[in-house]
Amino acid sequence: MPKRKTKTAFIGIKLTAQEAALLTKLQDGLNSTTKTQVLLKGLDLMDKVYLSTSVSSNVALTEKEEMSSPIATNLELARLEYEARQYSIRVQQAKSKTKEVMRQVAQELSKTDEIVDKHKGDKSKLIQVLLELQRENKWLSEESLKWVSQKLDVPLTQIYHMATFYKIFSLVPKGRHSIMVCTGTSCEVRGTSHLLDRVIKTLKIRPGETSSDMRFSLGTVKCLGCCALGPVMVIDGKYYSRPSVKEIEQITATLD
Repeated sequence: MPKRKTKTAFIGIKLTAQEAALLTKLQDGLNSTTKTQVLLKGLDLMDKVYLSTSVSSNVALTEKEEMSSPIATNLELARLEYEARQYSIRVQQAKSKTKEVMRQVAQELSKTDEIVDKHKGDKSKLIQVLLELQRENKWLSEESLKWVSQKLDVPLTQIYHMATFYKIFSLVPKGRHSIMVCTGTSCEVRGTSHLLDRVIKTLKIRPGETSSDMRFSLGTVKCLGCCALGPVMVIDGKYYSRPSVKEIEQITATLD
């Protein structure tokens, strides 16, 4: 027998209790624009089932067609409900990420204030300020440089010129731990290329890159001043001579 309709209605369209409940659920967790789009999809589906055949066609639906159309509609509404829930989850994740970014920026600017104030706002101490910011944050962010420019009353272009001139500074985020491999002549003849390959294999990043978890940044340097120990790598200021793959794995595993 045809599916019995209840007295429930949505904008003049009679719905079953199940269909009405599905449409109600679709509204949860959506903004007004997306809510409208999803509800219109649902209404369009119901319009095809309940209105179009009675208005535009004189051919009556068979009992099988009347049974299958509402079932298909319910399945499509269930799919739309799932899409709505997934959208809501993505919105919440985006909000959480934004809050975390804002918290990090606030902490960074607070630390920048401390460093500038320590030097009493002396613009002649610009390079010392930048060096301390680099050591503290592992890089020089756009926000911190603009803050320094304002606090020291130094043109931002001048600050960027200094930050890009000296190799010690980085304008991109760096990992919590810096790993440098010497590629100088003395280390080169002692097999530094093999050492670099071992580090790349262990960390799964190449020179100039930072791991996705922000733990490590890998770089190369022409000389570390300890040629007799070569090939050498240095991690956070500590030197390691001719480490094997196993030793590299053990060293990096102890770093958070």
